[in-house]
Amino acid sequence: MTTAPTSGAPRPAPSPRRGGPAGLVGLARRFRRRGPATAPDEPPPPTDDPDTLLRISALSVSYGRRATSSSRARATRVLSGVDLTVRPGEIIGIIGETGSGKTTLARAAVGLVPPDSGGVAFEGRDLTGLRGGELREFRRSGRVQFMFQDPLRSQGPDLTVRQIVAEPLAAVGVSTRRERAVRVDEALALAGLEADVLGSRTPGQLSGGQRQRVSLARAIVTRPRLLFTDEPVSALDASNRNLVLGLLDRLRREMDLAVVVISHDLSSLAGIADRVAVLYRGRLVEQGPIGEVLTRPRHPYTALLTASAPSVRREDRPLPAQLRPAADRGPWPDDDGCVFAPRCRFAGPECHDEPSPRAVAEHDAPVRKDRERDDRAENDPEHSEPARAGTERPAPDHLLLDHLPPDQFSLGRGHSVACHHWSSWRDRLAGPTAGPRPEDRIDRPETP
Repeated sequence: MTTAPTSGAPRPAPSPRRGGPAGLVGLARRFRRRGPATAPDEPPPPTDDPDTLLRISALSVSYGRRATSSSRARATRVLSGVDLTVRPGEIIGIIGETGSGKTTLARAAVGLVPPDSGGVAFEGRDLTGLRGGELREFRRSGRVQFMFQDPLRSQGPDLTVRQIVAEPLAAVGVSTRRERAVRVDEALALAGLEADVLGSRTPGQLSGGQRQRVSLARAIVTRPRLLFTDEPVSALDASNRNLVLGLLDRLRREMDLAVVVISHDLSSLAGIADRVAVLYRGRLVEQGPIGEVLTRPRHPYTALLTASAPSVRREDRPLPAQLRPAADRGPWPDDDGCVFAPRCRFAGPECHDEPSPRAVAEHDAPVRKDRERDDRAENDPEHSEPARAGTERPAPDHLLLDHLPPDQFSLGRGHSVACHHWSSWRDRLAGPTAGPRPEDRIDRPETP
């Protein structure tokens, strides 16, 4: 498997004859028709779910520490029981503070870090069980690519742009010089770069945005199906950031490319991502459609992230001070129950047990019906309670998640949260942010 980072700088759009908007669509179609750079001897086994490209199941990863004269060898858990699915043509954002395990999750998914437990399946094939020749064959297929955060450190300083982009082709078995040259020019055009102008330059002669786009060209030259990008726009100015994000969005539509974006910038993800996963100290605390997660977060940590994000608008949302624990609260023991409890204002005795992910429906409606309440209302209409739109009510524990329609409320695709107080913490806030707000809700077209 080959790797790469992304860069871009504003340049005039190339003409259609050289790979402009019309030409780029044609290039993407040729990429899809030709398939991967080299076809394996046998096609991968079909997945049990044809709509799932990547499935991460209960993934746990630890980093070890060698023994020294003053300390014993020990392992530090950095990921714990993470579940995630990615579909073709989908952009998934992974957010969380530094040290939450975002990069480790991506590196483990592509085989750069061995997991302690759990599974990673790509196109229905278990990657965690690959060893030796099978692992090398998969990596050389080029169907999964990883773009590292720093393009300067991942690009050879003495290599030209053409040589950098052509490196993966040698790894996947494209041996003829002519074919490599054609593929390099196509990848550079798809990344918005002119091969005739920049092909002979070295990374030191490029701007930061151009280096990012060279890394993007190197990543897509093998015609992958899945691309991991680690902070692809963190070092770019606003114009280059929007340019690179626009390229990712266009490539996923034109090439049916699935993209996993690791980022601290919530506003960048809000513009291109379909779903977002929130990590905190190695645990997946919330995931779901990005509009639902960012405008109506169910987990207090997600709410703290969105409250801390800069905004030029006046928004009726919780303030960071409202979400932090009171100054007079006693210390919470580390590694006891919920990982966010030491920083959570709403932590209670039940938080000494680690919460399990549960599915939630749109607008905070309960995803499971309270059978007891419904039976009472049916027998005695006077006791029926009209449902209020946007009201949060905890789902009873005796009703299981497998009773839910799998196409709407699966933990992998729907909106899920791991918090004991997901349905009540907003009611405990003081001020106008406590109640449900119309602007929090996302209007969706009515189905006939």
